[in-house]
Amino acid sequence: MKPYHYLIVGSGLFGATFAYWAKQSGKKCLVIDKRPQLGGNVYCELTEGINVHKYGAHIFHTSNKELWDFVNNIVPFNRYTNCPVANFEGKLYNLPFNMNTFYQMWGVTTPMQAEEKIAEQKAEALAMLNGREPQNLEEQALTLVGKDIYEKLIKGYTEKQWGRPCTELPAFIIRRLPVRLIFDNNYFNDKYQGIPEGGYNKLVAGLLDGIDTMVDTDFFADREKWESVAENIIFTGKIDEYFNYSLGKLEYRTVRFETEILDTPNYQGNAVINYTSRDIPYTRVIEHKHFEMFGAEVYDCPKTVTSKEFSTEWTDGMEPFYPVNDEKNASLYEQYRTLADSIDNVYFGGRLAEYKYYDMAPTIEAAMKLWERIG
Repeated sequence: MKPYHYLIVGSGLFGATFAYWAKQSGKKCLVIDKRPQLGGNVYCELTEGINVHKYGAHIFHTSNKELWDFVNNIVPFNRYTNCPVANFEGKLYNLPFNMNTFYQMWGVTTPMQAEEKIAEQKAEALAMLNGREPQNLEEQALTLVGKDIYEKLIKGYTEKQWGRPCTELPAFIIRRLPVRLIFDNNYFNDKYQGIPEGGYNKLVAGLLDGIDTMVDTDFFADREKWESVAENIIFTGKIDEYFNYSLGKLEYRTVRFETEILDTPNYQGNAVINYTSRDIPYTRVIEHKHFEMFGAEVYDCPKTVTSKEFSTEWTDGMEPFYPVNDEKNASLYEQYRTLADSIDNVYFGGRLAEYKYYDMAPTIEAAMKLWERIG
């Protein structure tokens, strides 16, 4: 008999959630992570009394009440509502695109005026296509929202995110761009959203309570040993690495952070400000305290912490963040997935193992469904 029912490689939300449900059913689990802390990309670092989202902003949102109740039973979530702002050449625009945005851009004050302006610009873009389908992201975006919104709020930001011109990006990356003809700055349509009170570390700690864990532990440094300790493996790392890159390497985009402690209680007045101009090298600035401090309590903490985010190409040794959404990488992933499906007692899940962008709620749901299927 092996000492564990499950070895879980990776302590992010997928691995931690699976371990939680396995433990509830009496299964013995070991969770290992190569980083020096648990939590994957939702890990928070306490700085100046502020929970800093070390690997980028994470905002939990879902319309699934069962899932919302589940995470709130682990740790209560606060009332944070995501209302990002875009900065283009020093002018501020509310996101997502709504009546506030259209007023800021054109001075229109009614939904009818906004609709007319957008329709006029969309018609210009469609006329330029002369009946053919959009061939790239730029043409697609212009047909969805028109020139002004595209050039001020989409073009530069997207090119920084992907590291290439919008004319070289496939049209299918933007299938739709939500336009709200109401004065509503809430970014998400989901019924529930918030941040764990006290930070995401409390959520991860609650999920992994009573479960054996090891950090600074690389599965691949002693693969034979780790494969021998459990009857089953839940693998949440890079799927191509699991197969020793035998079919080639998948590509990623990554994010570099410049984090500063500032001697002011309130730097930008909002948790998230996107910088959509191409000549600003970073994509956005996060002011972490606004995720958990509201109103006057912002000023109870005399300092603040900000992070500038720079999107770059991924290379070996860097943290892989986002899969590259193109035909070449999609085809290569499908080949790896076929290999994965052929292995008994090894299960692949999460952002890196499934080579897809996962929000937090779908990640937790996917882990719960995997447990329901194999547990």
